[in-house]
Amino acid sequence: MTFHYDIIVVGAGHAGCDAAAAASNLGSQTLLITMDMNKIGQMSCNPAVGGIAKGQIVREIDALGGQMGIITDQTAIQFRMLNRSKGPAMWSPRSQSDRGQFIGKWRETLDSIDNLAIWQDTVTQLLIQDNSVIGVKTALGVEFRAKAVILTVGTFLNGLLHIGKTQLSGGRISEPASFGITDQLVDLGFEAERMKTGTPVRIDGKSIDFSLTEEQKGESDFHKFSYLNFTPRPLKQLSCWTLYTNEECHAILRNGLPESPLFNGQIKSIGPRYCPSIETKIVTFANKTQHQLFLEPEGENTREYYLNGFSSSLPLHIQLEALKKIPALKNVRIYRPGYAIEYDFFSPTQLHSSLETKRIHNLFFAGQINGTTGYEEAGAQGLIAGINAHINVHGGNPFVLGRNEAYIGVLIDDLVTKGVDEPYRMFTSRAEYRILLRQDDADMRLTEKSHQLGLADNHRYQLLTEKKRSIKRIIDFTRNHSIKPESVNSILEALGTRPLRHGVKLIDLILRPQLNIEKIADFIPAFREELDKIPNRKEEIVEAAEIRIKYEGYIEREKIIAEKISRLENVKLRADIDYYSLQSLSTEAKQKLTKIKPETIAQASRIPGVSPNDINVLLVLMGR
Repeated sequence: MTFHYDIIVVGAGHAGCDAAAAASNLGSQTLLITMDMNKIGQMSCNPAVGGIAKGQIVREIDALGGQMGIITDQTAIQFRMLNRSKGPAMWSPRSQSDRGQFIGKWRETLDSIDNLAIWQDTVTQLLIQDNSVIGVKTALGVEFRAKAVILTVGTFLNGLLHIGKTQLSGGRISEPASFGITDQLVDLGFEAERMKTGTPVRIDGKSIDFSLTEEQKGESDFHKFSYLNFTPRPLKQLSCWTLYTNEECHAILRNGLPESPLFNGQIKSIGPRYCPSIETKIVTFANKTQHQLFLEPEGENTREYYLNGFSSSLPLHIQLEALKKIPALKNVRIYRPGYAIEYDFFSPTQLHSSLETKRIHNLFFAGQINGTTGYEEAGAQGLIAGINAHINVHGGNPFVLGRNEAYIGVLIDDLVTKGVDEPYRMFTSRAEYRILLRQDDADMRLTEKSHQLGLADNHRYQLLTEKKRSIKRIIDFTRNHSIKPESVNSILEALGTRPLRHGVKLIDLILRPQLNIEKIADFIPAFREELDKIPNRKEEIVEAAEIRIKYEGYIEREKIIAEKISRLENVKLRADIDYYSLQSLSTEAKQKLTKIKPETIAQASRIPGVSPNDINVLLVLMGR
């Protein structure tokens, strides 16, 4: 047993798990401290990973050598690719997972890493010396020393649960809150605030009349998050089910608003705009007569269902009475009510882009402590914090992803540059270069970078090289293979596309919206033979090649724009600039620049309130 480590990770949620895995896989001796070793990787809210923009983040985590995508694939009970009706920049993978097996796989994964130790306890104090963190002290009175500490404390800092007038101290229901760290950090000069989130009831499936719901099956096609060449464990594929609230349900909820902590002043903190409670929905959208709900299975061997869309902090009797007005739930039994939770977070503008705090050296924040919401956003921050903590300990330049390189880059830049005034959630609309940040090519963008760090291993890098080679071979074949009208016109007409008037290259057929590579290969044997040469992950590689072909013009144009903007990322700003001494800056710019201390001209340009004229002043200052 040792009490000295390179890195300590506090909290074993989604941020903590990927932080600990990354740091230890890079070679740092790492300690993961968690309150409950049976809740490692707990899905505190819905049992699903991915979704709009979030699915892209999970694929980026995997491309960098993180674990979330692999574990999701190993525990999946349903998979869907969202937004297929839109362009590939919008395609987003989403998977339901077996909650229990998700926890088990995370525990198994972490236990298998040689450089990683786990300690069950609560951290109550950081050990600080000369503005650097040197370790932690726990509730059991144990002191652990380390060269870097990553706080991934989720909703546990001074956590307070609300179910009507009932208030319980806790980080999750039936789990204790954490005290001490917030007060210490505030004493050190950090700015702390409060946020609110919530979760719905968990329903006994035996009490649901599924004949009054609509079944939503997963996709039968083979899909997964990880770019590694493995087949996900063949769990029993389970359906989700859709149903709707109604006016009777709304009437009960509306009458109960005086008892809602959200509306009677009991809760005063910031709630999530994009995942509102059911009582918020009926107030905000008062003219709507129904709201869609989703019954999501919690696992293959349980009848527990998560009622997505019915987050609530209303008293138990009101939640039950309202649910019983929904025909499919007239005989409903629940395992536990929905509840709201308030917790402490710290404005992320107090962080560098590496997620190291500006005030305390080698102290990193990741996850909901930074004001984000969602497993995926947390996992991404944990991964980057784990990488940069390792770099701080062993030497090297900070690992920072640009906005044109990854959704993870957009996420962290938004946090450290703009801060948050509500729980932050990633959307494709937040990324100005989303054509470059597709889910199909995260490995093409990121794996080589991670391999240079030493996190993405040689096997992963070999798979990337093989994929690049296969895509190039497909594209080269389509550019060089000639098609004559007489050999394909009858088939083209049958497929609903115009016949050829003269010979063309194969790529010209792929560019037609009515056709795709697989359809064309069905009637061009030489092309099918070429595709059959792909050794691994054929569907993934064919899809990636087709996207490259069909959207080449858009992709190249966006690359040019991104390269122009990225030049400003190379213009560094000193941390000691006295912005108040620059008379030509606007007053708001002086205030914002002094508070955030941007690291580059490009980051400064993204700060709300900093105008193009202010940026020109800074460029003159830098001699540009």
